[in-house]
Amino acid sequence: MPRISFFYGITIWMYHDEIHHRGRPHFHASYGEDEASVDLESLEILAGELPPRARRLVLEWAREHREELRDNWELARAHQPLRPIEPLR
Repeated sequence: MPRISFFYGITIWMYHDEIHHRGRPHFHASYGEDEASVDLESLEILAGELPPRARRLVLEWAREHREELRDNWELARAHQPLRPIEPLR
């Protein structure tokens, strides 16, 4: 799983070939034992869950980096290396 960012103990990664998301553009976030899949367009949680604070931080980060996330999604679909994305500061 290609890690694209890490901040405040939260790891963000992306890969596109998951059957259960049916090709829907998304990324994954994990914090401790919790993990969630997040839709790139709506930023809704598709699966899993995160603690409230981690969820807020992930969504804030995703709003700031939505275009870079979309670019990485296209790279993942083309089986190309993903680009790191700046962490939340």
